[in-house]
Amino acid sequence: MNTLQAIIIAIIEGLTEYLPISSTAHMGFTAALMGMPESEFLKMFQVSIQFGAILSIVVLYWKKFFDFKNFNFNFYIKLACAVIPALILGKLFDDKIEAVLGNQVAISGMLVFGGIILLFVDKWFKNPKINDEKDITLKQAIIIGFWQCLAMMPGTSRSAASIIGGMTQGLSRKAAAEFSFFLAVPTMLAVTVYSIFVKTWGEDTATPMKGYEMILQDQNHIILFLIGNVVAFIVALIAVKTFIAVLTKYGFKFWGFYRIIIGIILLIYFSYNSPTQAEKDNTASVETTMIQHK
Repeated sequence: MNTLQAIIIAIIEGLTEYLPISSTAHMGFTAALMGMPESEFLKMFQVSIQFGAILSIVVLYWKKFFDFKNFNFNFYIKLACAVIPALILGKLFDDKIEAVLGNQVAISGMLVFGGIILLFVDKWFKNPKINDEKDITLKQAIIIGFWQCLAMMPGTSRSAASIIGGMTQGLSRKAAAEFSFFLAVPTMLAVTVYSIFVKTWGEDTATPMKGYEMILQDQNHIILFLIGNVVAFIVALIAVKTFIAVLTKYGFKFWGFYRIIIGIILLIYFSYNSPTQAEKDNTASVETTMIQHK
């Protein structure tokens, strides 16, 4: 991965992390279309730059997170409880999730399926009763947390799953989107920390490593990691505000059509251009050899 590729992937992360179109899918498609071979560092990079996107939410809603004069203890309790399902199920299905990350055909299919769902969401939930996070009960927050777990299938979209989950609980589009943003902070922070400090990448290779070991193994990886997070942070700041305005005014139908069109195009493309298993194995072998000779 070179600097330009890292910047492009980080832009995609910042643009799509909080949109109901799946950042994982878009980063995977972008890397594949740029001809980037699958590698453990690339997988880890795509997860770890979520940290930059997390910071954008903390900055945009800093009064919500750090208003100690009007401290809202229930806000933190609801987020802590809502993230538990994702932490447990994410750990249980980690290997299966990683196995799907390189399957662009399956992810394209999920884009289309999710797009079809989004076409009807506004019709299904016409009479919201909750317009503010303070009115969300602990039970509703936990239910939204379970809905978020649907996004463990790459291509689903964490944002879409949690927003729809919120709307099933009577939240308005704006309230559901904002609670989805808040819930993303502990969720993605946990995923980022796990991917960098806990998870061992490339366990079936000759050189398994923790995420931080891959980052620190050479200066270029450190630079790419820092650039990726900074770019994702800046772009996400812009994307979040724009998304709230568009979602509030136009609803989900636009995003549904977008997912269907892009998903079909990419489904056709990757059906004929996906690398064979032998090519993947060869790439992994070359990557291992390069690391051993550093």
